[in-house]
Amino acid sequence: MQFDDLVSSITPETFERLLQAVELGKWPDGAKLSEQQREHCIQLVMAYQAKYCPSDEAFRIGADGQLVTRSKRDMKAELKGENTIASFSLNNQNEA
Repeated sequence: MQFDDLVSSITPETFERLLQAVELGKWPDGAKLSEQQREHCIQLVMAYQAKYCPSDEAFRIGADGQLVTRSKRDMKAELKGENTIASFSLNNQNEA
């Protein structure tokens, strides 16, 4: 089985179990992951997230397997474009 085929065969439930195993360092039954199992699970989690869980985080793995980064300028521009809920003024003006 090719790696891409393996990633494509992962169900959302299996992905959640792999993710939990990586986070906790053990399988759902309590058995500890070996270092090799942990490395393989991390690779599968990253590949699955890149393919099926699009994200706009600043640092992530793209669908092509490459690291995607956003510049500070891009992130600031995105924040300026968002709808403003409230704005504050630094001027201290007392109202009577």
